Amino acid sequence: MLIAGIVLIAFNLRPAITSLGPLVGMIQKDVGLAHWSAGLLMSLPLVVFAVMSPLVPKIARRLTNERTLLLGLTSLFVGIIIRSIPVTFFLFAGTLLAGLGIAIGNVLLPAVVKDKFPERFGLMTSVYSTSMGLIASLASGISVPMAEGLNFGWKGAQIVWAIPVIVAIAVWVYLLKFSSTKDTNYNKAVAGSSRMWRSPLAWQIAMFMGFQSFLFYVTVSWLPEILHSHGISLGTAGWLLSFTQLVGLPASFFIPVLAARSQSQVGIASLLSLSSILGYSGLLFGDSYPILIISIILIGIALGGIFPLSLSFMGLRTHNARQAAELSGMAQSSGYILAAVGPLFIGYLFDQFSSWTIPLITLIVISFIILMFGMLAGRNRYIE
Repeated sequence: MLIAGIVLIAFNLRPAITSLGPLVGMIQKDVGLAHWSAGLLMSLPLVVFAVMSPLVPKIARRLTNERTLLLGLTSLFVGIIIRSIPVTFFLFAGTLLAGLGIAIGNVLLPAVVKDKFPERFGLMTSVYSTSMGLIASLASGISVPMAEGLNFGWKGAQIVWAIPVIVAIAVWVYLLKFSSTKDTNYNKAVAGSSRMWRSPLAWQIAMFMGFQSFLFYVTVSWLPEILHSHGISLGTAGWLLSFTQLVGLPASFFIPVLAARSQSQVGIASLLSLSSILGYSGLLFGDSYPILIISIILIGIALGGIFPLSLSFMGLRTHNARQAAELSGMAQSSGYILAAVGPLFIGYLFDQFSSWTIPLITLIVISFIILMFGMLAGRNRYIE
């Protein structure tokens, strides 16, 4: 049941975000959002991640892991419901609450896995990161068909993703019966430490996570529009976004396992970064459908592998659950500040130049930056 609960948490960490990308055009027309404000809508959860991540371990220490995760799931559920109201205030308020709930799961999962499955950290990271990628790709692919084909509209297509949240809440309410009201070893171990913020290795991991998140959330937000500019319908573009994430699932599963079995992850980080560079270059220079397909396959492999690799670093570069929690909170806080800039900044660039050329060049540069920090974070060292 604990494994099931972890997987269900993972199921709910992406759909509230990835389902928005294919629907952003409908939302803009219905609510009247400019490209920059639509980018802000996509960036808002990341701002919440940045603010909340250092606080989550402290909350878990007071409430226990199970209660904190339930709090996060409840916030996510309320946020999804409120966001379906076609009013700008509720759209942003609901997105904020959803981001708060996701932030809690983002931070606690690596630490809980490190604590409960210390000898199987790589495998369990593979399981929940692959689960996360699977449901995220599904959310991207069926959002437009639900909105248009089933006549749910963008509002109904959003409410659907409250259902798996309810299931996860039910499982964690059950697991709560086995939770001690007193501090567990894990809860005692998550007290914050300012030393983590002074560690060069911790910052390298944070930058690696931040810039990969920049790429992921920009891709989720704007890939359908980029493909649409190449003459692909929005419905097909939504499915191609789903395909992009499905292609990354094998990498999502195998990369943490390979990383755990390797003393150094420099080679893995380098290959994934190269795949990202080639993929976004293909979107920039490609002028045919086959090249676009090859490009999104490369992007899918890169994004599918880099994210779980960054999660793996939480356990591979630390000695215990305490350090894993501290590193997770620190890296996600500082890293998501960078990620939050992504959708907003790329939307702003498009508004300024009325073309995807400059935004795509920016993504290629970011891919090179990921390569640099991946080579630094991938070295066989521990945070002391």
